[in-house]
Amino acid sequence: MIELSICILTLNSSDYLRACLDSIREFPPEGDYEIIVADNGSNDGTVAMLEQEFPEVQIIRNERNLGFTKPNNQMLCLAKGKFFLVLNPDTKLIEDCFNPQLKYLHDHPGVGISIPKVLNADGSFQQQSRRGEARPLEVIGYFTKLGKLFPRSKVLNGYLMSWLPEDEVAEVKAVSGSCMFIRRETWEQVGGFDENFFAYQEDSDYCLRTREKGWQVMYVPLSRIIHYAGMGGSKAQPVHSIYQWHRSYYLYYRKHFAKDHFFLFNWFYYLLMAIKFALALLKNLFKPH
Repeated sequence: MIELSICILTLNSSDYLRACLDSIREFPPEGDYEIIVADNGSNDGTVAMLEQEFPEVQIIRNERNLGFTKPNNQMLCLAKGKFFLVLNPDTKLIEDCFNPQLKYLHDHPGVGISIPKVLNADGSFQQQSRRGEARPLEVIGYFTKLGKLFPRSKVLNGYLMSWLPEDEVAEVKAVSGSCMFIRRETWEQVGGFDENFFAYQEDSDYCLRTREKGWQVMYVPLSRIIHYAGMGGSKAQPVHSIYQWHRSYYLYYRKHFAKDHFFLFNWFYYLLMAIKFALALLKNLFKPH
């Protein structure tokens, strides 16, 4: 069995994907590894680029946009590694990212999922890469900025878990699917991503399910990677992405948290979701394109 299977889903992000794959060549894992790319019907020459420049990559050619969960499940079912890495195409290695993560996973057999320190393009810490469960007060505190007004409140700041030092290893509730290491045994026990989620929230759902099975989810800033957020396919279809984000959060809440609240609160919360969805559409409408 090989050490690592790197699974990359892409949609019309050929230039970012090329840079990502070049950086993997520059900073490869020490052991045997494979790269699998699932293309969601790109029309920017992605498949031709892969065939010409990266013949070692296994390609799954989907004729249309199948979202995030189904193509990643396609890749995970093909993967042969002891560990999987679900990686966005708009990421770039700037140092040895893989080996510190793999060593940590080998040394900590109770960890099912880990993520390195994820940076924005300007080098700042991408706070959304490690987070809480996205329960109502966490989400309200994040989107209304109430968390910043009450910085000592772990409830209102629970989405970003902002009290955690960004350079210390910590157990968290969830991590981003932009660079998610998954132990094979964890995947075999938890199963694949929930395909009811077209895209978005599937990473939070997967981490929650993983913790329910007794595995730890860890933030492991022993290595760093850049994530050019929003360039991996969502930018190609902005209105569709806005719709799917809000739909997925609704499904995530209904699946995990609605049972914990009185039905009148749930109705109120669904109304807040609808208002936020409308505001996001208006913002996109008037945004320069």
